Amino acid sequence: MSIIVDEGTKLLVQGITGRDGSFHTKQMLAYGTNVVAGVTPGKGGETVEGVPVFDNCREAVESTGANTSVLFVPAPFAPDAIFEAKEAGIKTIVCITEGIPTLDMSKLYWWLRFDSVTLIGPNSPGVISPGKSKVGILPSSIFKKGTVGVVSRSGTLTYEIVYNLTLAGFGQSTCIGIGGDQIIGTSFVDVLEMFARDDGTEAVVLIGEIGGTDEQDAAEYIKREFKKPVVAFIAGQTAPPGRRMGHAGAIISGSEGTAREKIEVLKSAGVPVAPIPSRIPELLKETVENH
Repeated sequence: MSIIVDEGTKLLVQGITGRDGSFHTKQMLAYGTNVVAGVTPGKGGETVEGVPVFDNCREAVESTGANTSVLFVPAPFAPDAIFEAKEAGIKTIVCITEGIPTLDMSKLYWWLRFDSVTLIGPNSPGVISPGKSKVGILPSSIFKKGTVGVVSRSGTLTYEIVYNLTLAGFGQSTCIGIGGDQIIGTSFVDVLEMFARDDGTEAVVLIGEIGGTDEQDAAEYIKREFKKPVVAFIAGQTAPPGRRMGHAGAIISGSEGTAREKIEVLKSAGVPVAPIPSRIPELLKETVENH
């Protein structure tokens, strides 16, 4: 099985006529994703790679039955695009866009939660359930169908670790990049709860980074009730306090949010933490065998 996206995903691409939207629409179609519609205001009636383009989400959903949206929309317009998708009845929204204003996201976050809409991102590489559906910009060639769930705050680290997992023979059930902005729609705990319910996920790799307390919250959840094997890697172990490292959310405030703190909390919850990404497959094998 898998979570969030699968063979039943009917994808709507917001910003489909732009450079990134059109390029990644072609890649998603090539992977086998069921891309049913695109939206660009003023471009209704056109097609991109054979996909019909509509002026707004409501028209697209009514005409095609789209149930998932991916955003390739510039940051100033992305909040409105998320709002439009939700109002059209879309229940899963994947936001690739980086740098959406924090105040806008703080309003969207609770509004989407209240209506049980799953938002992945912002600043996410997307979601893939190998062999079923890819939504976003993930490089599909490195993924392999299997039973290991992967959840990450870092896109590039996801690719490196998944590549190593695949080489070691560990296929993946679903891989999710939850996003690196300060406010994101879906947390580690949210995804772990989904993996806990998924019979097709037998173990989980968690990829965190400095900043915030999402990894600490995940550790508490794992210690309290998550029964499947989990291994982790935390990026930013040499990052200086007070300086943002890549992602908007990757900034240390005082002693909170440091890599050392996150590693200690995870280890105290029984989660082994790899010192370097390439050690993840070996650590996963040991953890699964001893679980």
